[in-house]
Amino acid sequence: MLNHYETVFIVTPVLSEAQMKEAVEKFTGVITGKGGEIINEENWGLRKLAYPIQKKSTGFFNLIEFRAPGELVRTLEIEYKRDERVIRFLTTRLDKYASEYAEKRRNKKESAVKVAEE
Repeated sequence: MLNHYETVFIVTPVLSEAQMKEAVEKFTGVITGKGGEIINEENWGLRKLAYPIQKKSTGFFNLIEFRAPGELVRTLEIEYKRDERVIRFLTTRLDKYASEYAEKRRNKKESAVKVAEE
C-alpha cells in the first residue's frame, strides 16, 4: 500500500541554480527509483531561515509531495543526511484531511497560474 507523504528540504544558498536543480532531481530520482510516485513538486526559492543553521541565514526551500511505500522514507532521509548540500529536511505522512488540503492548495495554485497566463 502506498502512503501519501510530503517532504520539505532546505538546500545551502551557495549553490548555483543548476546545482540546486541537480539536488532536487537526485531526490526525486530516489523516490521514483524505489517505487514512489511524484504528485507535486514546488520550488519555494531562497528564503530567510528563522535561525542560523551551519552559519547560514538563508536557504533554498523545496517541497515534494509523493506516494510511496513506508520503507522509502527511511532511504530518502538517509540520502538527505549523506548530501552535504542539504541543511535541513522534514518528511511527514499526510492523513486524509491533509491530503485533501494539499489537493485544494495545488488546484488553487494551478488556477492562479492559468489566470496569469491569460
